Amino acid sequence: MILVTSNRHKFVEISNLFVKAGIQLEWVQKKYEEIQEDTTEMISYRSCAVVRKELKDDFFLEDTGLYVPSLHGFPGPYSSYVNTTIGYEGLQKLVAGKESSAYFKTVVSLSIGDRIIQFGGILRGRISSEAAGSGGFGFDPVFVPDGQNLTLAEMDVVSKNRFSHRSRAVASMLGYLLASQE
Repeated sequence: MILVTSNRHKFVEISNLFVKAGIQLEWVQKKYEEIQEDTTEMISYRSCAVVRKELKDDFFLEDTGLYVPSLHGFPGPYSSYVNTTIGYEGLQKLVAGKESSAYFKTVVSLSIGDRIIQFGGILRGRISSEAAGSGGFGFDPVFVPDGQNLTLAEMDVVSKNRFSHRSRAVASMLGYLLASQE
């Protein structure tokens, strides 16, 4: 199977899951046009449709958004842009004094045969007022999953993959792929 992403961190997280499933993963390190949409599902789907015009093999890609209900879901599908402009420090300022609950949503789009199939994963937690950890990427230093005391950036890949939004979406896709092989 092929993963299309320019993000090395995503490849590391996802490849760990493929190794556990006994499926070989190839990385096509590629930037692609990410159509801006109002939902993570549509961004992932439309990006997949663009890439499948160039790549004829079966592949998948994913898109992730961070949703903060007290900010009316912001940054949501605009998380990548928000991360590169105001960063997690700016997000912390926006959340200060408000309810800090948040969730990550990952949508994997699998281009297989003549279809695009989507799989999702959600991780609920909160935005911490203090950044911690040097692992992960994006908003990981300020996101504390429900039931945990550490930010995602304080966890190693194996620990994060036990319950993360990305691992849940990829696990659903792996289940589909393995069932299709039987």
